[in-house]
Parts: sequence; structure tokens; C-alpha cells
Amino acid sequence: MQKENKMGVMPVPKLVVTMALPLMLSLLVQSLYNIVDGIFVARISEEAFTATSLAYPVQLLMVAVSVGTGVGVNAAVARMVGARRYEEANRIATTGLILSLLGTAVFMIFGGFFLPVYLRSCSGSENALAMCEGYLRICTLFCLGVFLETLGQRLLQAVGNTFLSMISLVAGAVTNIILDPILIFGCRLGIQGAAIATVIGQWIGAAVALVLNAVTNHEVQFAFRGFRMQKGIVWSIYKVGLPTILTQAMGAIMLFSMNAILGRLLPGTAADGSANSAPAIAFFGGYYKLQSFLFMPMIGLGQAAIPIVGFNYGARNGARIRQVLRTAVPLAAGIALVGTALFEAIPGALLKIFSASEGALAIGIPALRIIAVSFIPGAVTTVLGYTCSGLGNGTVNLVGTVLRQFLPLVPLAFLFGLAGGVGSVWYAVWISELLAVLFSICSVRWEFRRKVTPICAP
Repeated sequence: MQKENKMGVMPVPKLVVTMALPLMLSLLVQSLYNIVDGIFVARISEEAFTATSLAYPVQLLMVAVSVGTGVGVNAAVARMVGARRYEEANRIATTGLILSLLGTAVFMIFGGFFLPVYLRSCSGSENALAMCEGYLRICTLFCLGVFLETLGQRLLQAVGNTFLSMISLVAGAVTNIILDPILIFGCRLGIQGAAIATVIGQWIGAAVALVLNAVTNHEVQFAFRGFRMQKGIVWSIYKVGLPTILTQAMGAIMLFSMNAILGRLLPGTAADGSANSAPAIAFFGGYYKLQSFLFMPMIGLGQAAIPIVGFNYGARNGARIRQVLRTAVPLAAGIALVGTALFEAIPGALLKIFSASEGALAIGIPALRIIAVSFIPGAVTTVLGYTCSGLGNGTVNLVGTVLRQFLPLVPLAFLFGLAGGVGSVWYAVWISELLAVLFSICSVRWEFRRKVTPICAP
């Protein structure tokens, strides 16, 4: 009742900030250890960093499936706990565990048998592709940790323990950061050491999350006695989780596609005479990690808006819903403006975080300055999409993400690159972000006209 009263009574600006800060911190920590991992790998060689950039789409896809399943379990369990239907909550949690194990099996099979197929579709030197294979094989064959970690965190969130969820995430991230230099340089394992550090961090995070659930989560337990899979429960999980999977998978698809485009435009030549697109792919991998880190606070704002908007929509308080939008959008735009200023002022310094070569800097400095112009529209699109999710329409967030990260971005990037070279590729980002923000604004206006205006006081 306190939470409900807070969302209905607390001044909206304070409420948005209060609810967004823990989410921002969790997301920033999660993004930070990807950056730190990239920093250490880049010190091995540019080819090693290129190898992790080629591997990143597969890692993003694993995260997308695990997070989507976890989000679906979170939403379904929370409803059952709120209704005090604890046996059904236990069945949902157990179903989520089985689905997580199935997701693990899919990626283990991919890592064991289909990695060569994936690598044949990638651009890079033979050495970079070989390092990518070694790195990905470890990450996929031992990916159970990421699935269990995500599920355990979402079960804690479902019963309101967001702080404990953050503790498990931080435990995994800190473990990874500590082990990276030890395994990469101290044990001289190179890029495989980075993969091992990532896997151990995920397993530590999973262990902490599951132990915290066992000790503190008295409402929800795994129940295997008499358990059987039910289509209705699976549907209730993926009805919410599938849009999340598709939304997050867009990043993996976009990164894979852009790597292919850059490899085609700038093949270069390696010492062994094979194609070498390392500078271009290394730059874009570094950019994507930096951009993801910048957008985490905006995503935190958007995720905080979902329950606030949903609560006040249920309470028929349209005025507070409008206040949420008036608070979250300027905050997100302000964060994006700071990011734009940094990317415009010190693009070289940002890329040198990943030990960028002269070739990567030559490509990356003008590219970052072009792309940075689109950060504010991207921030607005992100917050508006989550706001519509709070009103019960998750399609706006999904379509906005597709417009930003796949259509028309990838086809336009390819065409612009063919017509004007690699320097023209980045203008495709402007068009994609413009279309996405226009779509999101029109969709929010439509949703507000149908759902919010009728419940606003005269």
C-alpha cells in the first residue's frame, strides 16, 4: 500500500527520480563491465578487440533471450503474488527455470556445432576470426550463468527486492572486472581469459541471486513436485517477454549487419594477405559500448515510468501521467545533451579508452561527431516508448527500436556507403532516429488522446 500511495501521491518529479535512480545504477553497472572488458581486451591487440566486437551480437542475443524470459516471469509472478496466489507463482517461477534451461541448451548447441557457420558470415582476418571462435565457444558452452543470474534477479524484483537484485548484479560485474587483468595478462590466457572472466562473473552473479532468493524470498519458491509444463503459463510469460526479446535482439542484428557493411566497405589487407577490416569493426564495437553506456540512464528513466504510468492509469489520474512525461522527457534529453557535448568535444579520447589505432581514429572521430547529433531524438524515442508500455501498448517501444536500430538504418547505411564511402554511412543514423522519434511522438499523442485525456480532470 505504501508503494501504491507513493505512486499516487508523491510529487511526480521526485517520484520519477526516486524510482529511476536504482534502475539507472543497475543498468550502468551492467554496461560498465562490458566497457571494462573491452578496455582490457583492446590492450592485447586491435584484432583481439575486433574479435570481441564480432562476438558481441551473439552475446547480446543471449542477454536478449535471458532478459526477455526473466521479464515475462517477473510480470507474471508479481501478479500472482499481489493476488496472494502463491502456488501459481511457484509454478510460474519453475516454468521460468525450465525455459531458462532450454534457452541455455540452444546456445550451447550453437556454440558446440554452429560457430563455424556464424564465423563464415563475419568479416575479419583469419586471426581475428580464430580468436572470436575461441572467445565465443567459452561464452556459449558455459552460458547457463547468464540465464540463471537474470532469472534470479527478476524473481527478487517480482517481490519488491530491487536492492538485493542489484547486489547480485554488482557481485557478478565486480568479479568480472577483477578477474579480467588476472586471467588476460597474469595467467597469459589472452582473449580466452576475458571469456573465462565473463563466464565466472555470470556464475557468481547467478549464485548470489539464487542464494538471496532462497534466504529472503519467502513468497516464491521453485516447486518441482507434480510439476508439468502448461501452455497457459508459457504464454503468460512470453506474452510480455517476447516483445522484450525482440527489442533487445535488434541491437544484436544491427551490430552484426553493420560489421558486415563495414567489412565490405573497408576490407583492407592483413599481413597474411587475408581481408582485414579490424579498424572499422573495432571502432564500431567501441562506439556501441559507449553509446550503450550513455543510454542506460535514459532506459532507467523509461523503465521507472512504466509502473508510475500504469498505476495512475488504473487510478484514472491522467494529470499525473502527463506530469511523468513532462518530467522524464526533459531529463532524458538533458542526459543526451551532455553525451552529445562529450562525443563532439573529445571523440578521440573516448575511442582511445579502447586503445584505438590510428586507422580506427581516422574513421571514428568524424563518425562520432556525426552520430552524436542523433542522441537527443534517440532519448525522446526511448522514454516515449516506455511510457506507452505503461499504458498497456508495448508495440510502440518495439517499433521505435526497430526504426532506430534496423529499418531503415541498415539498408540506408549500406546504400550510403556504396554511394559515398564509409564517411557517408553515419548519416543513415540521422534518418533512422528522425523517423523513430516522429513515430513515437505521433503514437504517444494517439495513446494520450484515447486513454489519458478522458481521465483528466476538467
